[in-house]
Amino acid sequence: MKLLLLTPAPEGSLAGNRATAERWAGLLEKAGHRVKIATNYDSELADAADLLIALHAWRSHEAIASWRRAQGNKPLIVALTGTDLYRFQYTHPDETRPAMAAADGLIVLHELAWRDVPEDLQDRITVVLQSARAADPQPPQEDQQHFDVCVIGHLREEKDPLATARAAGLLPSASCLRVLHAGKAHDSDWEQAALDEMAANPRYHWLGEISREQTRNLLASSRAMVISSIMEGGANVVSEACRAGLPVIASDIPGNLGLLGEHYPGQYPVGDVRRLSELLERAENDAEWLATLGTIVSDLAGRFTPEREQASLEEALRRVSP
Repeated sequence: MKLLLLTPAPEGSLAGNRATAERWAGLLEKAGHRVKIATNYDSELADAADLLIALHAWRSHEAIASWRRAQGNKPLIVALTGTDLYRFQYTHPDETRPAMAAADGLIVLHELAWRDVPEDLQDRITVVLQSARAADPQPPQEDQQHFDVCVIGHLREEKDPLATARAAGLLPSASCLRVLHAGKAHDSDWEQAALDEMAANPRYHWLGEISREQTRNLLASSRAMVISSIMEGGANVVSEACRAGLPVIASDIPGNLGLLGEHYPGQYPVGDVRRLSELLERAENDAEWLATLGTIVSDLAGRFTPEREQASLEEALRRVSP
């Protein structure tokens, strides 16, 4: 099939939507399809395509409407992001809900997402768990002075990005824990907030935006990862951590527990910095508990392989194709 894949993130962006679009394009091409990626609706590309996959219902709602007007009954799949599910369908229902309803198929990125999809659309859902490369073998950690915990996520409201830094600030003075945070500041206010936190909190180190390869190296050199988000559609960094066997401490939102399991022992109430601090202290001092988390995520790693993701994408195509 000739597929048009629409993402709001431009070429060269390190945004999650762009990474997803490029990974899906590669997997679908490997399956024998021809794929074009675009950031805006292009009538020439649309006319040539057999099917449209649009990432993000709200941000792509105009393109989705254009496809339906111009392309008639050609199949349309909409991939729902965390902000679609947990924000925009409520704050911008006039754009988001029609975009969801226009789709022949809906892709969601975690196992609990169906709970927030309108009931009359739930039969259109295909779960596609985002994949990650297998981790490269790593030598034993040489830094015995620090217990490094990484945070990988841009500095914006949805990520609650400074929660781990603030939790680390509550640890006993004897703690060796260090927070290494990779991510781009959404705006100058978030940049200043990170700089202020770093100046006041010696445990916190903001690395700024780093490459995907540097991200993999950060995961490999850390002892645990925290994902503190207020909302997530199913973060690829959780897949990365599982494939690396890296213990995860996660806020108890559906987007995290839909990947890690509803009873995952490394969860804490979203926004509860004190409870997060307690889990960080336990991770540093309770080797058996940390190893248990590592075993759990390693057992989950098989769910996040490229082969599994490709098969799920092909299933989504089969469900909407004539």
